[in-house]
Amino acid sequence: MSNSLRVKLVIIMILIIALLMTVVLVFLIRGVQGFYTDQFETQMRTVFSKPEFVGDLRLAAGEEDRAVAVERMNGLLLAFLGELGVDRTTRNFYILDGVTGEVLLSSNPIVSPRVEVTANILTALLGEDSFRVRTQADYMDVAVPIASHDGQANFIVYIIDNKQTVQNLNAEIFTIILRAVLIGFAIAVIISLIISKTLISPIQGMTKAAEAMADGDFSKKIPVETADEVGILAKTFNDMAAQIETMLEELQRVETLRREFVANVSHELRTPLTNIRSYAETISDNQDIPPETEEEFLRIIINQSDRMTKIVQDLLELSRYDSGASVIAPEEFSIDQAVRDVYAAIALEARKRGHVLNLELEWKLPHIKGDRAKIEQVLMNIISNAIKYTPDGGTIAIYSGTSDGCVWVKIEDTGVGIPPEDLLHVFDRFYRVDKARSRESGGTGLGLSIAKEIVSRHGGDITIESKPGTGTSVTVKLPIEWSVES
Repeated sequence: MSNSLRVKLVIIMILIIALLMTVVLVFLIRGVQGFYTDQFETQMRTVFSKPEFVGDLRLAAGEEDRAVAVERMNGLLLAFLGELGVDRTTRNFYILDGVTGEVLLSSNPIVSPRVEVTANILTALLGEDSFRVRTQADYMDVAVPIASHDGQANFIVYIIDNKQTVQNLNAEIFTIILRAVLIGFAIAVIISLIISKTLISPIQGMTKAAEAMADGDFSKKIPVETADEVGILAKTFNDMAAQIETMLEELQRVETLRREFVANVSHELRTPLTNIRSYAETISDNQDIPPETEEEFLRIIINQSDRMTKIVQDLLELSRYDSGASVIAPEEFSIDQAVRDVYAAIALEARKRGHVLNLELEWKLPHIKGDRAKIEQVLMNIISNAIKYTPDGGTIAIYSGTSDGCVWVKIEDTGVGIPPEDLLHVFDRFYRVDKARSRESGGTGLGLSIAKEIVSRHGGDITIESKPGTGTSVTVKLPIEWSVES
């Protein structure tokens, strides 16, 4: 690839230089031709506009002897050779018969005495001055009729330039341009190699990195050596590789979680299903089972069915949160009254376990906006966990207050606490600190996950602090001013 790009770049540079030099050559040649043509016409008009010069020519043309007239006119023209630019090599003058156009005298006898009858000569034969110069022609000429004062004798002074000077200059220009082109080609090759190295090196790096990415290796980075567009492209490529690597890691993590989730769900459902089947088969296979035993087995079957129903309901609720289909029904309500209602609902369960349940609320808690039922569900879940994991006769305290535009509710217990290594995972789905006790109490391992989702949907936060053997503190913070996200 690199060789192909270098060759293409060299060819492009050479073509650009060749095109530029061609354009310059054409403009220079046309410019030189135009300059000499304009200069020739201006020079001729200047000389033949001098009254004394033209008057002397007309006096000379009035000589009775035709030969003498031609000689006198020749003498006058020789006197003005410099002003006329006649060098007798590339530019000559002729004296022509004003009627027939026959050459009577030439400034250079070596030159053929015959001249081609041009458009300017034909105009002069009609008695008019003709200074018209054709740029495309390979010569420049003027023809000026000279008549005696009495009109008896007519001559034409004809000056022609074969453009040899222009051609020589154009040839020299062409040679210079050709040399410049050759030097330019050499410079183009050198510059293209330098540019190609600057441009292609990052591209080669990107190609190698892309090939590595195709093989699953996202660790290769392209060195960013410049701040130009190529450097920005290299940096963008590195950022893209990092994002893809992060995305793949996240996908792998999600896949791992998905597998764990499926395994957890299967395990959680298999246990109650196994129990239900075992007790149901026992009842079915034993016709003489005592009524009290049968009633106990049926109670266990119902409890296990309720447990499965609870698991399915929790899974459906989490699924709705994941898909964004869960509906939040916001209303303005008293957080003070909501906490008191939860306290009243849970007080009986706490007393059954011999717990001391304390309630301490800040004076005049503000009303907040949110889904009251779901907020109460969060608080109920947290307090229920505190009751479950606090040994009988423990203390559970509920506090509430305001700070930084938020309302907070804190639940503290004197329970068994949570080990530090488990604190990082308490909000993970199906995660249990004490798995055996959780299942015995009917827990699904989804309660805190659901609580986290509900609080997050309300723009709040939930945090847990705990020490093993000392107790646990759970704080729920909710914004006072909150609006449902669209």
